[in-house]
Amino acid sequence: MSIFTGSGVAVCTPFESSGAFNAKAYEKLIFFQAEQGTDAIISCGTTGEGSTFAPEEQVEVVRTAVLAAKIAGEKYGRKIPVIAGAGGNDTAKCCKAGKALQQAGADALLCVTPYYNKTSQRGLVAHFTAIAAAVDLPIIVYNVPARTALNLQPKTLQELCKLPNIVAVKESTSEFGHMAEVIERCGDEIFVYSGNDDSILATLALGGKGVISAVANIAPAAVHGICEKFFAGDLEGSRRLQLDLLQLVRLIFADISPMPVKAALNIMGFDVGECRLPLVGIADDLREELTQEMKRYGLI
Repeated sequence: MSIFTGSGVAVCTPFESSGAFNAKAYEKLIFFQAEQGTDAIISCGTTGEGSTFAPEEQVEVVRTAVLAAKIAGEKYGRKIPVIAGAGGNDTAKCCKAGKALQQAGADALLCVTPYYNKTSQRGLVAHFTAIAAAVDLPIIVYNVPARTALNLQPKTLQELCKLPNIVAVKESTSEFGHMAEVIERCGDEIFVYSGNDDSILATLALGGKGVISAVANIAPAAVHGICEKFFAGDLEGSRRLQLDLLQLVRLIFADISPMPVKAALNIMGFDVGECRLPLVGIADDLREELTQEMKRYGLI
């Protein structure tokens, strides 16, 4: 059950000044992504501030994404899958959320490893096995040790990919030995997506199938181009795009994500509002540096 190959965007969630979900601004973001060639929409992930949503709000956001992606896909003549964030640190709640998001029309789920209470590697197998049994959707396991303080080991993922609907992993790690071992152990049983925008090409070179990107919120054509050129055999073209993107990537991760990328979208005129507390706005000096780099890059 492959989901997508190429560029997926971990899309930001726009909010009104009241803090309520801004559906019209969200639709605008998704239409922009489709126009620029993005291959998949990831809704309610880390960049989408999914951990702040009440269950009914999460369903509303995903349902909005599904409808917008369907309309955009029909316009551009291609399927744009919507992958819904359904992870957490309470297995029962994750199972319930997964069922609700399946009913909302999601094409797949993105499930982060448990955080704070964490678990053991054996616990990870039990956690993801329970979620996989609760839904009929393909699942992308999300490994992001910098946020969860828990690293999904390659041997554990090798065990998990025996489950028919555990089909991919988003690896947000700069440990390429780890990523290489995942691909070595799991082979064609699982797709590997980069979760780090500064190493998309490196992941593809190891055998990865694409990226789930934060910087694609503001530079979707470039992220799509890195993948498209690589798969077309244009390694040099892919390399140039990756290297030219690096300073923009550094700046959108110069503070806690998604604070800088949301600021960048507002600078571009997408009116996505502020992040929800405890996330706050970025400092003025970073905003100025980000603005100048966006001008250099041709985004504004």
